[in-house]
Amino acid sequence: MRAVLMAGGSGTRLRPLTCDLPKPMVPILNRPIAQHIVNLLKRHRITEIIATLHYLPDIMRDYFQDGSDFGVQMTYAVEEDQPLGTAGCVKNVAELLDDTFLVISGDCITDFDLSAAIRFHKERQAKATIILASVPNPIEFGVVITDEQQRIKRFLEKPSSSEIFSDTVNTGTYILEPDVLDYLPADQEADFPKDLFPLLLEKGDPIYGYVAQGYWCDVGHLDAYREAQYAALYQRVKLEFDYIERSPGLWVGQNTYIDSSARIETPALIGNNCRIGARAQIASGTVIGDNVQIGADADLKRPIIWNGVLVGEEAHLRACVAARGTRVDRRAHVLEGAIVGSLTTVGEEAQISPNVRVWPSKKIEPGAILNMNLIWGQAAHRNLFGLRGVSGLANVDITPEFAVRLGSAFGSTLKPGSYVAVSRDQRPISRMVSRSLIAGLMSVGINVKNLEATAIPVARSAAPTLAVASGIHVRVHPERPDHILIEFFDHKGINLSKGREKKIEGAYFKEDFRRAQIQEIGNVSTVSQATEI
Repeated sequence: MRAVLMAGGSGTRLRPLTCDLPKPMVPILNRPIAQHIVNLLKRHRITEIIATLHYLPDIMRDYFQDGSDFGVQMTYAVEEDQPLGTAGCVKNVAELLDDTFLVISGDCITDFDLSAAIRFHKERQAKATIILASVPNPIEFGVVITDEQQRIKRFLEKPSSSEIFSDTVNTGTYILEPDVLDYLPADQEADFPKDLFPLLLEKGDPIYGYVAQGYWCDVGHLDAYREAQYAALYQRVKLEFDYIERSPGLWVGQNTYIDSSARIETPALIGNNCRIGARAQIASGTVIGDNVQIGADADLKRPIIWNGVLVGEEAHLRACVAARGTRVDRRAHVLEGAIVGSLTTVGEEAQISPNVRVWPSKKIEPGAILNMNLIWGQAAHRNLFGLRGVSGLANVDITPEFAVRLGSAFGSTLKPGSYVAVSRDQRPISRMVSRSLIAGLMSVGINVKNLEATAIPVARSAAPTLAVASGIHVRVHPERPDHILIEFFDHKGINLSKGREKKIEGAYFKEDFRRAQIQEIGNVSTVSQATEI
């Protein structure tokens, strides 16, 4: 029997983990999700596997090659131009499917009894059998309802809360007869739940649902990824470990050194070629990849650490994910739910706050406190203010959302009801930023005198006559035309960026970001795309 492994998804909800890695290659217990699926298929004597690829296909092909190292035979079909959907990608390999075959999603962790499902399919003489599972919250999945003979009568893909009529959902694993693919057009996008299965119901073809027992998790988002990782480590799902169990609940790879003074709570997993330093604290639930170094006195509580990560002395990692090649320097803190993309450096004593996501190849400066997702820029800086004020790349570092928060933070340092003069140059991007600053100022009870397009010498000289507590001027940076410069001056027109830096930054980091709900930024990526408001 052959299986089709659907592995073409880009995994946008798993970013930044999938920025440089296809979703099926994201590791669980230090091995790709796809490898666990291959092991499951092999346990049920399914050794001919066709993998359908689209996003970064070479990574999976290079890892599995012909499959011989994993005890299977791997064949690949790449969707070159665009993804064809769950059914379209299988239709694309129809010439290889001349008998009953199994389709399984490449982003699930499960230990279902596939052999029992195949027997059920053949006993019912079904054209299609959907493997089902009962879940507590079916909103994110396709809901299915069957009759007493388990023949499917109705299903609804990703229902709203008012539309839920069952807790039995589609797991994305199907057993099919090859002639059902005749219903699908060639080289066109199509999905099983949206296109093929409704057509089978309409034509009266026998389509059944098999409710499987065991663990199943759709690793579609970051919370599910952590859940699957911990379920595997705590053995709530039957997966194969590639390491020796040195003691109950502690799996350690080859050529790994653990200092005698290190303290490890189980269950925990430590990969090959690792070094665990003196007095390191590793709590239960921790997963450490291959070629990882943990410095002395580091404190790890349930982090998921990928291959090649360096953790410095006295660093603290809390239920976070550190992707491939990340460096966390001495005394840095990466807190609960944070995701650090591959090849990122977190400087000494820096802090990444809970649930913050950092995209790959970024640099967090020493001592910086990162409270928002770092997506488009190259670095997170400790100091917000420079010699002239706040500057950054337009619509990358200085976005409307950033300007609103900066305005409200600056306004919070002034007395309620104070007046602030706001001026700008004539560029559209400056107008956009100045109006965002005004919105932030007004949100904390500051009155604004909008001078609109005014030269900064005029704005400064007018400040004493306007009875304002302070002023803000927005302009394109005089030395870097792709940067925006936001300058602050007092009621006398004197630049106060340096004099008020500590107070403003204190409000900015400790007050504004602590209470603000930070969203992802970056809908506009270049200055030329900015529109006037």
